[in-house]
Amino acid sequence: MTIAEIGAALRSKKISVRELTEETLQRIADANPRLNAFITVTGVAARLRAAVLDHELACGVDRGPLHGIPIAHKDNIFTRGVRTTGGSKIFADFVPDYDATIVSQLNDAGANVIGKTGLHEFAYGITSNNPHFGAIRNPWDPERVPGGSSGGSAAAVAAGLVPLATGTDTGGSIRIPAAFCGVVGLKPTYERVSRRGVMPLGLTLDHAGVLAATVRDVALALSPIAKHSSGYRPVTHADLRGMRIGVPENFFVERIAPDVMLSFRAAVQTVAALGAHVTEIKLPDVEAINVAGRIVQLSEVSALLARYLDRRDEFGRDIQVLVEQGRLIPAIDYLNAQRVRTVLVRDFSKIWKHLDCLMTPATPMTAPKIGEMNVAIGTFTEDVRTAATRLTRPFNVLGWPALALPCGFSSAGMPIGLQMVAPPQQEDTLLQAGAALEDAFGIVGRHPPT
Repeated sequence: MTIAEIGAALRSKKISVRELTEETLQRIADANPRLNAFITVTGVAARLRAAVLDHELACGVDRGPLHGIPIAHKDNIFTRGVRTTGGSKIFADFVPDYDATIVSQLNDAGANVIGKTGLHEFAYGITSNNPHFGAIRNPWDPERVPGGSSGGSAAAVAAGLVPLATGTDTGGSIRIPAAFCGVVGLKPTYERVSRRGVMPLGLTLDHAGVLAATVRDVALALSPIAKHSSGYRPVTHADLRGMRIGVPENFFVERIAPDVMLSFRAAVQTVAALGAHVTEIKLPDVEAINVAGRIVQLSEVSALLARYLDRRDEFGRDIQVLVEQGRLIPAIDYLNAQRVRTVLVRDFSKIWKHLDCLMTPATPMTAPKIGEMNVAIGTFTEDVRTAATRLTRPFNVLGWPALALPCGFSSAGMPIGLQMVAPPQQEDTLLQAGAALEDAFGIVGRHPPT
């Protein structure tokens, strides 16, 4: 059920918040031993909160569309009185004394926190193979990764354990798991959603956002957390008439798996059929912006984690390697990367004179197997981390809003993701385009076999 459908059932008294909460907790109890999507389940607090939310509805107090809706928070987002591990052994017992702003906002909107979802250690990776809390598994194929770092959030939504979850995105960590798990993930404009109370990773690249089963559900969740929110909700029959959509002719269509490219080309035909003006566009140097982004991220993460280097034996091996790489980057290289970034932001921004939206594949391949270090894409063999992030990282460097949504399935039955990108502060454009495409694709409601 969508959030709107659950809300209608609550308000018509077909189900109570208490009953919904019990069903949700039971689903998690049944599925989590197999998927490992949750690190912490807050059953006692969720039941107490459900009683309050039921009482409010009975008294005519309705907080809005999220009233009574179960939600899970990524475990690098502070929750008062509930441990927040960041997927790290170092923070395994850390209990914040305040809620992150995004948590407070969603609480005020009536959401009911069910628990904390697993993630890649320190949110610094794309597989969610966590050496301390175990590998998170993709509901479509438990032998495959769910993506990362928000892998637990995506897996929980894809498996129907919760209808809504929060995530963070520094190089693709909302959009990659959304694509791999067949759900919708939104990385808003940089700083449009507060990061207060979110464990930092790359300070100039971090974004906070949400994952849900549908674009319209994401729109409902964005409204209470976005600064200067319009409250926009896509209409029932959204269309793309008159929208100017750009399709890259370079970089984003290179080294793409055949199944992914087939779905992407079909999506391009769909937007044209929905009335959009489709334009092929040659983008500025995307490889340069990826290189700058990697230097910035390696440097910023190493600076943040330097205080814990006396406990490096408590880091996973992949994190140790990345931190050491970052420590080898001279300050002059970091500063030059930021200078290049400034120039490229100016160059890339020129595309919005002629476009309202840009569409690309979300990832060049579907979810790899757990433990797989390299992936073959056509005649190329590429490191899994590099491959998965090369289509998403540019939009963290640019700070633009980006939406990932499912657009098809591979021959192996794995979800394929589409990425929509808009100018800063234009999330409503993404939601309109995404909802229209979601309706046209007709794959909402297709559930994983697990």
